[in-house]
Amino acid sequence: MFTAVFFSTLTLAESMVKPTEAIVLTMTGNIALTNNGGEKAEFDLPMLESIGLSERATKTPWTDGLSVFSGVLIKDLLNYVGAQGSILKITALNDYTANIPIEDVEKYNVILAFRQNGKVLRIRDKGPLFVVYPFDEFPELNSEVIHNRSVWQVKSIEIE
Repeated sequence: MFTAVFFSTLTLAESMVKPTEAIVLTMTGNIALTNNGGEKAEFDLPMLESIGLSERATKTPWTDGLSVFSGVLIKDLLNYVGAQGSILKITALNDYTANIPIEDVEKYNVILAFRQNGKVLRIRDKGPLFVVYPFDEFPELNSEVIHNRSVWQVKSIEIE
């Protein structure tokens, strides 16, 4: 079994800032850095943006035509919180869950998108966060398995 180990750019002595705007993501599980009672890391949109922006132009089965998605690379987010594990349990606002192997986020540079074509994703637009694979770059990703991992309206990620 593959286990990825990510190391944060912060030292363990440093603490994460707390969100000042609406919380859009909560991370739990095997993470080194937290900002809420030592059990979870909560993020608002500016916090996610500060980790580093990535863009991807791709079509998806759920959107019309080519879109440019902007967000944070999931592997950068995992590195930021010092995640250790092999599975990401992604949960949506409606409690739909999908397990994404760490290998996916490494191999395909999967984005946790919060913008589409420059506009912040709203709940009705699959926001606030949407797991976006590079479907156009890797045609093999157009499968039911990957489609099921492409969670939208993401609210949390648990590292297992």
